[in-house]
Amino acid sequence: MATQRIVLRFDAANSDKPIIYRLVKDYDLVVNILRANVNPQKEGSMVLAVTGENCEEGIEYLKGRGVEVQSLDQAIRRSEYRCTMCGACTAICPTGALHVVRPGAEVAFDEEKCVVCQICTVACPVKAMEVRF
Repeated sequence: MATQRIVLRFDAANSDKPIIYRLVKDYDLVVNILRANVNPQKEGSMVLAVTGENCEEGIEYLKGRGVEVQSLDQAIRRSEYRCTMCGACTAICPTGALHVVRPGAEVAFDEEKCVVCQICTVACPVKAMEVRF
């Protein structure tokens, strides 16, 4: 079973609905919430890793509820050649995909944890972090 990474954007009408519960219960999906945000107006977004036989049916359910679903088909790539191990990216990475490994103080990048928020591409002073399509 392949895992799909998707971004959900929802309005206030859906922010208090059990949509993730329905994906698990009704569509037998394994859902890992990688990132979530709900603003004061109760609009929000989520980045999910979804695994299961019924992914497409679950995505159709979300769309039917008025949730915008976007495939996360981009990825972040780190240039080992350009990276100076300064650690600027580790301080702003919301998921811990970029982190310092001790005792050597080397920056490590865990692509599985990356939600492609692209904050690291802006923070990196040597432009070692790039978006890959």
